[in-house]
Amino acid sequence: MKSSWLNDSNLRKVQKIDLEMAVAFDSFCERNHLTRYLCGGGCIGAVRNGGFIPWDDDLDFFMPRKDFQRFISLWDQQEEGQKYKLCYVSAACLTHDQHAKIRHPETTMIHQLQVNDDICQGVFIDVIPIDGYAPTKVKRKIQMVWSLVYQLFSTQVVPEKHGWMIRCAGRIILGVLRPTKLRYKISKIAEKQMSKYDIDAPEIDAITELCTGTHYMKLRYPKEIFASYVYKDFEDVRLPVPVGYDTYLRTAFGDYLQMPPKDKRRSDHEIVFLDPDKSYLEYRGIHYMNAK
Repeated sequence: MKSSWLNDSNLRKVQKIDLEMAVAFDSFCERNHLTRYLCGGGCIGAVRNGGFIPWDDDLDFFMPRKDFQRFISLWDQQEEGQKYKLCYVSAACLTHDQHAKIRHPETTMIHQLQVNDDICQGVFIDVIPIDGYAPTKVKRKIQMVWSLVYQLFSTQVVPEKHGWMIRCAGRIILGVLRPTKLRYKISKIAEKQMSKYDIDAPEIDAITELCTGTHYMKLRYPKEIFASYVYKDFEDVRLPVPVGYDTYLRTAFGDYLQMPPKDKRRSDHEIVFLDPDKSYLEYRGIHYMNAK
């Protein structure tokens, strides 16, 4: 995050808003019998810090694909969906995200990729589906190709950080296939293909995350570490983490119990404007949707 917007006061406000949304999301999932787990920095924070990593500015949750799909279909029908807004890519709504966000509409947190998107631009938590890891090497390679196709066409952004070959291929493909609706249709085909390995199927013994960065989609998690969840103290509440949280965190992050070097203790989110006290609607045409 750009430091001009992220002073200590604003960061703590963002964390409190994130925690409020996380508790609402957890309550929603409990009521609807949906599996969810804190992941990423939130899971590290729960295990190592008993709350937020001091410099973290969001929370992330994993959900098995079936639960994720039910979450998407149910959220707007229930009380939490009346207070917080679900942002997820659709034929009519480009969000430049591969996964879903729950956002607080009375706040403002604008990502660099979303400055031209007419969506809720509030403080957010991320909800990320996880899928079965393809059972053979050949099928796994095909799954990875479909996940890259999904990433390209769901975000409709050229991947700049994954090597020159992927960058050039992305530019060519998006240059040829320009219609937004066509890109969306291709993304849905890719999503169906990459997620066709049911986590609950007996032949599936591992789990993968395909809707995050390229580094993480290469990882293979033993299925049993996501068999259930346990609650950990997080600030002044309790939130769920995978039952095999230590294996998950060591696979994804290495020695997560050690604090990173001081120059790494920062958020990587590319936020161009933040105001945790005012609705994003007050900044429409100023900090977003202001293209001439």
